[in-house]
Amino acid sequence: MADECDLCLLGLIFLSSLLSGSSEVDDAHVFISSGQNVRLSCNNALHDCTSTTWNYNRFSHSATVELIGLGIKKKDTERHERLSLGSDCSLNINNITEEDYGSYTCRQYVNKQQQGTDARVFLHVLHVSSSSSSSQTEISAGRSVTLFCQLYSYSDAGVSCDGSGRSEGIELFWVNQAGVKLEISDSRYQISASDHCNITLTTTLLNEDHNREWRCSVTHRDRVQSSVTYTVKSSAQADSTTAVITVTSVVAAFLAAVLCLICRKRADNKRGTAETAVKDENEDDGTYETIDVSIPAADHNDTVTYTAIRGTE
Repeated sequence: MADECDLCLLGLIFLSSLLSGSSEVDDAHVFISSGQNVRLSCNNALHDCTSTTWNYNRFSHSATVELIGLGIKKKDTERHERLSLGSDCSLNINNITEEDYGSYTCRQYVNKQQQGTDARVFLHVLHVSSSSSSSQTEISAGRSVTLFCQLYSYSDAGVSCDGSGRSEGIELFWVNQAGVKLEISDSRYQISASDHCNITLTTTLLNEDHNREWRCSVTHRDRVQSSVTYTVKSSAQADSTTAVITVTSVVAAFLAAVLCLICRKRADNKRGTAETAVKDENEDDGTYETIDVSIPAADHNDTVTYTAIRGTE
């Protein structure tokens, strides 16, 4: 009898552990690159999203910000325009920035009473920058460029890096455009990492590096979670293009000036020919003037008329 009671008690304990375990929701980790869109799932959602609230914390001790309240998006948040609530109560964030990393908590309320446990999502943002402020580095061959790759994570998410750019389950590394991992031993590259999940790549550019890509990747438990590609554009290529455009403009201006001079010369020649023709015509054309002189005759009553003709040029 005692054995049967002990067996029943063990069964109740086992059943209780299963029930309690089924009510818990494991924390999720989402890795995303800056500039992309992300969807954070709400694993404890009820049948109606009007019970769903999404809260956000950037740091473990920072103030909680309510992004979605009972299915309605809050308008007083700085990322209001980039947020939306999915039909499955997931939280959608567009155009991710490095400032969006942190802890996102999905919580359910019915009649102002919380239902179940929280569903928490840790968002990790991978961001790459360089000594140039643009998304593409424009630099002359022979000069060096430094690329910075950092993983932004919530402090209590269990994700951190040591001085080698890796930790338990997390690793940051650089690869070239052929997908080959760049090693510290390669003399062309200077690679350094810190315990803040930041790994840098410094290299001297060659002529063939125009439009070359370097990619920073992060792995979690030996699986690549996210990557950011950075393109280097040589300024020498841009300078040669500018030079061609400048030369072309100068040639066009020169040809236009020559054409204008030819047209003006032809116009002057035509004008000179016309003036010469008029002068010659006036020289050949004789103008005659008739003068009538009346002289009274002494012995006659009739009047004798003499006509003199004088030619004028």
